Amino acid sequence: MNQPKIVSRSEWLIARKQLLKIEKEATRRQDAMSAERRNLPMVKIDKEYVFEGPNGSKKLADLFEGQRQLIIYHFMFDPSWEEGCKSCSCFMDNSAGSLIHLAARDTAFAVISRAPFNKIEAFKARMGWTFPWFSSFQNDFNYDFNVTIDPEKGEYVYNFEKAKTLLEKGEIWFPKGELPGLSVFFQDSGSIYHSYSTYQRGLDLFLNMYNFLDQTPLGRHEEDALGQSWIRHHDRYGGVD
Repeated sequence: MNQPKIVSRSEWLIARKQLLKIEKEATRRQDAMSAERRNLPMVKIDKEYVFEGPNGSKKLADLFEGQRQLIIYHFMFDPSWEEGCKSCSCFMDNSAGSLIHLAARDTAFAVISRAPFNKIEAFKARMGWTFPWFSSFQNDFNYDFNVTIDPEKGEYVYNFEKAKTLLEKGEIWFPKGELPGLSVFFQDSGSIYHSYSTYQRGLDLFLNMYNFLDQTPLGRHEEDALGQSWIRHHDRYGGVD
């Protein structure tokens, strides 16, 4: 990777101010996009989902914990696996510290995976996490919100495109299995609504490590096709993968 050229402080300041204009415009565009996201129409959830957690079965409404809004992270953890996805683990390492503040803005947070709860519980303890994490092993939640691809269950979409098309374009790397995403729900007068979902690069916003690395000369330096192949479970850095 080429490094930036070396210049005088005055030359650097000129270049920095030029970049500042671009940064300010990007911030304004981000604010405008967030406003559009808040105005996105919602869809009523008529299907009942029951999840398994540390205190037994919970309905989707229970995950709101008395708040009006609920953010769910779809964590890749296939029922056949013994541990959760490395990249999803990195996502939660980046996000876990901020969750305590969400309730002050009428918002709950939960993680949902398709693995049985006993596997989730063991892996969660290993990672030292305390956020709410539930299993959708007994329901269709993952399929309905397009984070589990299974051709045997019909033609599925991911990131609002047909999974087959994404596979041909190289934007997903397998024809069947778990994928990451984030979905937002809203409840009002006893009804629950789906307001938003995002996938793939839409999840970058929540990865603070990238926000830090994007400030540096070397940046993310993820030149390989898989991008996050360098990521490890946080208890395996410096050790064997």
